[in-house]
Amino acid sequence: MVIFIGTVRLQSSSRESANMAGTENGPILQFAPFQSSVDAGFWHELSSLKLNKLKTDESPIPITGFYTPCSNSQVSSHLTLLTESLPTDPTDEQQAKTNHGNRNKCSVPGILYNTNTLEGYHALDKQALLKAEAKKIWDDIRSGKAEEDSSVLSRFLLISFADLKKFNFYYWFAFPGVVLDPPATLVDLKPASKWFSPKEAESVSASCNEWRMSSLTAGVPFFLVSISSNSQATIRPLKDFEACQHEGHKMLFGFYDPSHLPNNPGWPLRNFLVFISAKWNLKKIQFLCYRENHGFADLGLSLVGEALIQPSQAWQDQDHVPNAVGWELNKGKRSSRCINLSTSMDPTRMAISAADLNLKLMMWRALPSLNLTMLSTTKCLLLGAGTLGCQVARMLMAWGVRKITLVDSGKVAMSNPLRQSLYTLEDCLNGGDFKALAAVKSLKRIFPAVEAEGVVMAIPMPGHPVARQEEEKVVDDCKRLSDLIESHDAVFLLTDTRESRWLPTLLCANANKVTITGALGFDSFLVMRHGAGPLLSRNTSSKAETESVVGSSLSAGVEEMSLGQKDSKPRLGCYFCNDVVAPVDSTANRTLDQQCTVTRPGLAPIASALAVELLVGILHHPHGISAKAEFGNSLDSVNSEQALGILPHQIRGALSQFSQMILVGHSSNSCTACCPIVVSEYRKRGLEFVLEAINHPTYLEDLTGLTELMISANSFDLDWDNETDNDDDDDCVEI
Repeated sequence: MVIFIGTVRLQSSSRESANMAGTENGPILQFAPFQSSVDAGFWHELSSLKLNKLKTDESPIPITGFYTPCSNSQVSSHLTLLTESLPTDPTDEQQAKTNHGNRNKCSVPGILYNTNTLEGYHALDKQALLKAEAKKIWDDIRSGKAEEDSSVLSRFLLISFADLKKFNFYYWFAFPGVVLDPPATLVDLKPASKWFSPKEAESVSASCNEWRMSSLTAGVPFFLVSISSNSQATIRPLKDFEACQHEGHKMLFGFYDPSHLPNNPGWPLRNFLVFISAKWNLKKIQFLCYRENHGFADLGLSLVGEALIQPSQAWQDQDHVPNAVGWELNKGKRSSRCINLSTSMDPTRMAISAADLNLKLMMWRALPSLNLTMLSTTKCLLLGAGTLGCQVARMLMAWGVRKITLVDSGKVAMSNPLRQSLYTLEDCLNGGDFKALAAVKSLKRIFPAVEAEGVVMAIPMPGHPVARQEEEKVVDDCKRLSDLIESHDAVFLLTDTRESRWLPTLLCANANKVTITGALGFDSFLVMRHGAGPLLSRNTSSKAETESVVGSSLSAGVEEMSLGQKDSKPRLGCYFCNDVVAPVDSTANRTLDQQCTVTRPGLAPIASALAVELLVGILHHPHGISAKAEFGNSLDSVNSEQALGILPHQIRGALSQFSQMILVGHSSNSCTACCPIVVSEYRKRGLEFVLEAINHPTYLEDLTGLTELMISANSFDLDWDNETDNDDDDDCVEI
């Protein structure tokens, strides 16, 4: 998108305005003002630069504008800002200097002041900024830099404010022009074709075309035109002025003229005349306003003029800074411009920009270490697309996660939409859509850029025996689930029943995947992260190792399941580590209120938010999945606290008390899902082991030693003394 601004006549100063009618030497030389145009890509690039690098920094940024000689008798050329006008590194001024132009766009250096607030934008001292840029031009003239790099004579200034929330961009251009005092007077101005003889015109055209075709000179906007006595013209750089004078040739000062007006040279001539007068003390100057037609010199459109200049006496003062004009007018008034890009932006691109806005603003001050790239590339697998699954998916997208897979075998029922936020009544009709597929459609409606996939499948569960004719399907489901877990970075266990979490827990422990469990009661919830897998450094397990593990689990007994042995740094436990029985069918012979997840409506959003926050904490922790449990009131946690805060193991909450507790549970060597013996057995026997665990409820208890442990516990005989004596404490035993 290009912002087009009409031609405006600009009065250079109050003194020049008073002399519009002319002087005794002739009329005042009037200049057609520069006009600006801004490509939409520039604003998009500025938005990205502001969010990702500049943040709250308001330091001036070197930028590059581009213009070409006028090539249309009806329209002037504009100074244009493109995507490449902004540097990729705002602190590297040298980068802006190396952005050379070519015959299609002559480069001009500029400076950008982008403010953090609209109030700051309006409060900028515009006159001081304009004068500062004019001083740079004047310093370049006096130092000789303008002779080497003439593009600095056309320096420009841009002030802006980017409202990244509404996609409004406020801006104002200034093209500093040093005020000539007294103003230049125009002696003559006519088309170049009427100034030169036919032979001179032919030679000038050929020389200009050659200058414009060369990659070394095409982007040089100011030059000398030297014409010998035999009418042969040559184009030379400004630094050859002294040599041209000694040759005694007729000489004109040429420049790329963006103006199309027949009676007004373009704005670049203003500072060019100041340079010529200050540098070589010339009072009568002949100039060529070079214009083109279809990329070649057009002497009928180009102008040749002669001007008289009286150098100002104040220029002799080394500390003198001339006055300047140059703020661009807006519909004839001195005011800034505003453009809204929301209507011209692609909706998907706009949604991505808006979605990332809050997260990138976090990085400005509150959370500079936030790694959005890591979040956007993390692949999350959600097992269960019900009340918890819908909420977790929404929260993940809010944190910038873009790769989400949902697994569920159920269909959307009429009772679901009120509590499961991704579904509507339409999803319930005609028997209901599959939850996994309906959830994906909803996610893409919310945020089109999300890479979501729905998988319709049931999770094989212990305590739910499989008939022989169904074993092949169950094996396929197990393989598919294993492949899904292997291909994702983080797994959320969000299913309704305890037994449906067993196989995913085992597979995650085997693959050492980040695993988050969320579980709901009527008015209570549990959110926890599973510890790292037990066999991190072992791909296989020998028989001796297995027997050693079993023996230690039996001999340790109940004491082994305590939280002692702090120095050994045990693994954090999984969802099953505190259980002393294997998972079984929890839905059989249950009433409807026991089969459904009957919870207070506010519970699922709380638990889901905590589950996602736990994942983000793990991803940003230096130890990741192996990070130890932290407590808010522990001295050790205070010393190691990360930018996102502590990283707990378990969070248990109760709405009845509006309370929340942070707990830790270490891994158990008798766990039916993540202990070394179970993971080793799975690695050796594979899906055969899984089928046996599904079809034989006591198999896992026998394998892990829980059966023997329960027998040992039941063999204890306890004798109770029913006689009590409140006056005698000798019979009391402290436990």
